[in-house]
Amino acid sequence: MCTAATYKTKDFYFGRTLDYEFSYGDEVTITPRNFEFKFREVDDIKSHYAIIGMAFVTEDYPLYYDAINEKGLAIAGLNFVGNAHYKEKQEGKDNVAQFELIPWILSQCSNVNEARNLIEKMNVLNTPFSDKLPLASLHWIISDSTQSITVESVIDGIKIYDNPVGVLTNNPSFDKQMFALNNYMYLSPKSPENKFSKELDLSLYSRGMGAIGLPGDLSSQSRFIRVAYTKLNSFSKEDEKSSVSQFFHILGSVDQQRGCCDLGDDKFEITIYTSCCNVNKGIYYYTTYDNHQITAVDMHKENLDSNVLICYPLIKEEQIRTQN
Repeated sequence: MCTAATYKTKDFYFGRTLDYEFSYGDEVTITPRNFEFKFREVDDIKSHYAIIGMAFVTEDYPLYYDAINEKGLAIAGLNFVGNAHYKEKQEGKDNVAQFELIPWILSQCSNVNEARNLIEKMNVLNTPFSDKLPLASLHWIISDSTQSITVESVIDGIKIYDNPVGVLTNNPSFDKQMFALNNYMYLSPKSPENKFSKELDLSLYSRGMGAIGLPGDLSSQSRFIRVAYTKLNSFSKEDEKSSVSQFFHILGSVDQQRGCCDLGDDKFEITIYTSCCNVNKGIYYYTTYDNHQITAVDMHKENLDSNVLICYPLIKEEQIRTQN
């Protein structure tokens, strides 16, 4: 399970949690402009926008979980098990495999409107990367500094939803996630008034009672509501450190701790990493389950005209600063 969110202060920020029981060996991966993307059914792209994100690199191919490009467009793919449906090749469509969607969009599009136009011509293929890497059931959030959309390939075809909250989790489908917010319109960061009865002398006994009823469990629907509420009521200064810190606090509201989601056979779902991208500056920040120190990788400090992938293994061991 995973959660993705957007946040805007002076700059635009985009990131996600990746919640799972194991890691494939994820790395912060920069795809420079002249790395050749080879696609299964559509034409290869030899020159494109530079990209930075989290990926599992295999056979010299970046399988991105989330990424941004140098023009300010961001994408994350989240599990959508039971609803995602991919199809056979269709004539007259751009036939793009599920694992190719992020590079296909980010290599060519500079904003959400361009991405929407490309997706409307797309057919998401049911072609796995390899026998060892089966199809992942995903849907996607695609964002720039002005808007977000959610893209779902389901049995009825590709659905594109406007995403006014800039948040996405897993199931159910996005339209149902959004509808569920109606059940929580009473939530408020302010203290509540007694509307229960004029006959009763009810009073506050704690701060934060305006958010009583905000779901606290780890289900994807509850995480959607919790992050939407947290994000939409968040406040921070506009400088970089304050903005990045606040973004990690927003996604920290849905951290999954080892032991709380028991999958059996001594396996537990945990938040393997949390990312925060300054989409304007091309900086990828991250923390991991065992390393809460924020680490940054700046794509513009690399040679973006190269044709070779640039990879940074995650720093996973806890970094503790001793003060005395």
